[in-house]
Amino acid sequence: MKDKITDICEVCTCIHQEVVEKVKDESMSEELIYDIADFFKVFSDSTRIKILYALLNREMCVGDLVEALDMTQSAVSHQLRVLRQNDLVKFRKDGKAVIYSLDDEHVTLLLQQGMCHIVHKKGQDFQ
Repeated sequence: MKDKITDICEVCTCIHQEVVEKVKDESMSEELIYDIADFFKVFSDSTRIKILYALLNREMCVGDLVEALDMTQSAVSHQLRVLRQNDLVKFRKDGKAVIYSLDDEHVTLLLQQGMCHIVHKKGQDFQ
């Protein structure tokens, strides 16, 4: 059984002024904080994670994603729109086909790090 951890100091009146001042000096703007929070909200949908994972090592068109993920075309298209609007995926046209891929290495890294963290905490291998 894990030890119970409290998230308050035993003596609430203890303030480490140097630490508090340093945090205040290094703080982000409110606008940036909200932008980052909105960015991570995009990762909160399991359908979008499935699509991002499918695109992790390959480009795919909507039809391929529909078949691979056993989803409807409208569901895939809707989620791709959200991912595009948040700069997580990009597309290119190949004739009449629209081919999707992850936007850049930052998206790949975020997805991989998220998976590694969860797998590590659960003590499992990727599947």
